Amino acid sequence: MSRALLEIDGLTMRFGGLMAVDGLSFRVEHGAIHGLIGPNGAGKTTTFNLISGFYRPTGGAVRLRGEAITGLPMFEVARRGVVRTFQHATLFAEMTVLENALVGTHMRFRPSIFAALAGLDAGDRRAARARAEEALDFFGLLGLAQTRAADLPHGHQRALGMAVALAAGPDVMLLDEPFTGMNPEETRRMMGLMRKLQAAGVTLLLVEHDMQAIMGLCDRITCMSFGRLLAEGSPAEIRRHPAVIEAYLGTGGGHAA
Repeated sequence: MSRALLEIDGLTMRFGGLMAVDGLSFRVEHGAIHGLIGPNGAGKTTTFNLISGFYRPTGGAVRLRGEAITGLPMFEVARRGVVRTFQHATLFAEMTVLENALVGTHMRFRPSIFAALAGLDAGDRRAARARAEEALDFFGLLGLAQTRAADLPHGHQRALGMAVALAAGPDVMLLDEPFTGMNPEETRRMMGLMRKLQAAGVTLLLVEHDMQAIMGLCDRITCMSFGRLLAEGSPAEIRRHPAVIEAYLGTGGGHAA
């Protein structure tokens, strides 16, 4: 078996007497779009928090390219190539679209007050702006570069959040409910952007309740229940898995709870 880009091995997280994630293991292959589904309280967002370094796990390991990143601080996990977005857009609302994208470049072009005072950072500033504009162009937002983030429609705000993440140069993007609040047209556009990211070589791991989007987008799906692995497979396998049908899809095969 080839080594996965991202490996989750026996991941465990306790909050006092609550077992939020219980010995969870799965693999995300390089270049894949991998879905993580389950009802509210299944432990999906906690799993994201553990992978991204927001929480330090009680047990288990997270490995990137075979190297342990378990328990590293969030900025160090991001520096190594794993960048996450959040369920609610975390943008600087009063800053422009371009200024928000520039925030994402700080992992590549770390600012230095001494270099700035000495006038030695002009090259880095130009490179950071070029990187930010490239990320905005990728998502079709470059024409809105001078628009306040607060003035963008919801779908564009979600796309901007992904552009900020892309500006950091990730190998893996963790997307927490990227389709929340979107209308069907916005959902179709976001699915297209994710496929474009995949074609550009970015591996995607997403938590999502929109089963239509998950089934139409993912190469592989991991299902959680009460912090544990319930099932894993292709969309076709998950769609007909009895435990998944009962726990998540329901008899109508619509949205997970």
